[in-house]
Parts: sequence; C-alpha cells; structure tokens
Amino acid sequence: MATRGVLHPYTERLVAFEHSSSMPAWANTFPNTLLWIGGLGDGLLTVKYPKAIAKRLPPDWVLAEVLLSSSYKGWGTGSLKRDAKQLAKCVEYFKELRPDRKIVLMGHSTGCQDIMEYLVGEGHAERPGIDGAILQAGVSDRECMVAEVPPDVYNGAVALARKMTDEGNGGNVMPRDEISKLFGGIMTASRFLSLASPDKNGADDYFSSDLEDSQLEATFGKIKKENPMMFLFSGADQHIPAFVDRVALVKRWTEAVKKGGGVVDDMNGGVILDAHHNLNEDSDEVVQNLVQRVMGFLHGVNCEAFTSPTKL
Repeated sequence: MATRGVLHPYTERLVAFEHSSSMPAWANTFPNTLLWIGGLGDGLLTVKYPKAIAKRLPPDWVLAEVLLSSSYKGWGTGSLKRDAKQLAKCVEYFKELRPDRKIVLMGHSTGCQDIMEYLVGEGHAERPGIDGAILQAGVSDRECMVAEVPPDVYNGAVALARKMTDEGNGGNVMPRDEISKLFGGIMTASRFLSLASPDKNGADDYFSSDLEDSQLEATFGKIKKENPMMFLFSGADQHIPAFVDRVALVKRWTEAVKKGGGVVDDMNGGVILDAHHNLNEDSDEVVQNLVQRVMGFLHGVNCEAFTSPTKL
C-alpha cells in the first residue's frame, strides 16, 4: 500500500521521508519534527510502527524517517561516527526549514546507538541541539552474537578482524564466508569489531548488560538535562538473551543519566510487554502501547514536564 508524504533531500544523496499529516497543509506549515532512525538493514518504511505513530501525532508534530548512508546494507562499511555526522545534517536541515520548532530523535535498534553517538560521542558539542530523544529496542550486538553464534565462528571472526586491523587493513571488507555466518552481508573489519566488541569497548557497545557502572557514567551520564530521554524496551525482544533482566537494565541506564544531571521520562518509558524487536508482527494493542508512550513523551517535551500516558 502506498504511503503519502514529503521527501526531504537534507544533504547530497540522502533524504528524509515525512509522513503526511492529517492536518491541512496551511495549518501545519511549521510543526515540530520527530526524526526516526532505523537499525541495521532498515530503510524507509521497513519498520511499520512509525506510520502508526504518525497517524496519532498531535497537530503540531510530524514524523520523518531518516535515510543514512548506513541504511539498508550500507551499515557494514559505515560507522556510528559517520551516522552522527549525517544525522547532524538532517537536524540542521529541519531547524532551518522550521525555525524555533522542536526536534526529537527516535532511534530503533542501532538507531539508538546513533542517537547516543550524536549526544555524547566525539564532536557532540558542535552538533545542532535537539529537544529530546527516544531509544526503542537498544540492544547489545555482542550479547546477541555470543548467544546465537557458535563460539568457534564468533572467535574465528574476531581473530581475523583483529589481524586485519593490526595489519592496517581495518577498513577492508572481511571475507564473505566469515561474515555471512554472522550477518549475511559485507562488513569491514573495523565495523565488525565495533559491533562484536570482544573487549567490551567497541564503538557500538552502548547497551550491553555487563558494562561497568563507570562505562555507563561515561556515556549515559554525559547526557544533558536539555535532552530529556525515554527508554522503550521490548519485553519479548528476540535479540536479547534470556539472562538479561530487562527491567534492571533500563533502571541502570536511567540511574546513570540522572546521576549525571540528565532527565529521563520513566513514567512513559519502560518495558513494553509482549513487544518484539521492531513490533512488525505484533498485535495492534502492543503497537498502540508504544504509540501512547511516545505521545506522552512528546507532550512532556511540549510542556517541559512529563506526565503518565493514558491507559489503553
């Protein structure tokens, strides 16, 4: 089924797709913007729930899905650093298009890592400011790999990636036979190590459950109070090992943010029961649970005070 909207070329060869608003064009010329960033393998309209959010947004908000060079199969040769730079271009574009309006980022899966990199990674102080961030299904690639991949395959790929990096070939693509066993696509040695994070310090390793408190303080603890956060964790996420305590993990992230002086909407945020990773096959009840939480957060951003969502 066709989806109506506006395609924004926010920088050379990259676009953001803004879902059509239910409001008349004249009434919504300068709305606030919710920018949605997908995960590994995602692109425009590959995840269904952004459309459900767009349908429920209040008149002063619109949702736009951001296409990055890392979208679809481009992630294997990319990096969070590149994603953050391109995301900054997108935020800058919408700030110029709609001056003095609010911008909130919402990440799904690796889109959550992109937002963390945007907020606390190298060069974050020079990036355009935002008014809030929602992290949905931020998961650990390392824990997922270790749980799902035979140890000899994982360890062999790590050894090969380390060898390539030590020889100065970290930007080269690893042999497809090795990578196809893990991700089914091409990947540079450096990106593989970032995701696999064998030493628990990979650039993509923001959400592992076994990270030290000091590591969380160096990431979540740096988020400023001007960027209120909301964590949405899928209760039935198939990419999270069974040993991970979802509630406890969200609590650790929340405490790290608050300890650093940041703000977390833990009234609307939390674990969404029965939700899978991207909710594509979930019931409407589960999807609307997520949507209602997003509505509550955006209301809080508008009012600068967070409130509990209405029960479904």
